[in-house]
Amino acid sequence: MTVSAARTGPEPAAESGTTAAAVPVVADFWFDPSCPWAFLTSRWMLEVQKVRAVEVRWHVMSLAVLNSGRDDIPEQYKAMIPKMWGPVRVAVAAAAAHGDEVLGPLYTVLGRRRHIDKAEWSRDVLEAALAEVGLPTELAAAAESTEFDDAVRASHADGIGRVGMDVGTPVIAVGETALFGPVITPAPTGEAAGKLWDGFLLVVQTPGFYELKRSRDVGPSFDNLALAPNGR
Repeated sequence: MTVSAARTGPEPAAESGTTAAAVPVVADFWFDPSCPWAFLTSRWMLEVQKVRAVEVRWHVMSLAVLNSGRDDIPEQYKAMIPKMWGPVRVAVAAAAAHGDEVLGPLYTVLGRRRHIDKAEWSRDVLEAALAEVGLPTELAAAAESTEFDDAVRASHADGIGRVGMDVGTPVIAVGETALFGPVITPAPTGEAAGKLWDGFLLVVQTPGFYELKRSRDVGPSFDNLALAPNGR
């Protein structure tokens, strides 16, 4: 079920400076299932695992926590915040009961239903996602409970504390350094995914590197994704 185990694919191109026998790089990835941009970045990370030695460890962060009490966001976005609590609560509850290894597959099916199938968050959607990856549907009850809110906030604080409050999701940490992003569309595949990862490693390992950015002029595109129906 897990997608967090390291997968070493074909030997990367010579310019990457790695070999197929390299020790996997551990990448800690913080996501909120409600964010389409984070979902695209996560699909890129799964592509990276096919062509580079990388182990992804999945963690929850919360846009509801990040944006709580803010007055500088659109009213339409504020109205969405209460619904954003449900999926992160369920993800944390699932990890608490069945181990962090369930987060990757669960995130895949949650993201597919929300961003590709365009389903709104609901008890039925959460139960269907849980069932699809073999988890008890009773975990969906966590969406309406505050039982796991402290755990959500702790995981969120761990991720956002590494990059600062003026960013969002995703956050990727390699070693002691974390960055927001990359924000990309569509998600690169194959060796293109590997080359972007090589560049990400280069900047994350550069002392004093903080930011590269340009304004977005397109929305998130999922057209090139082929997602397995069971979250694997």
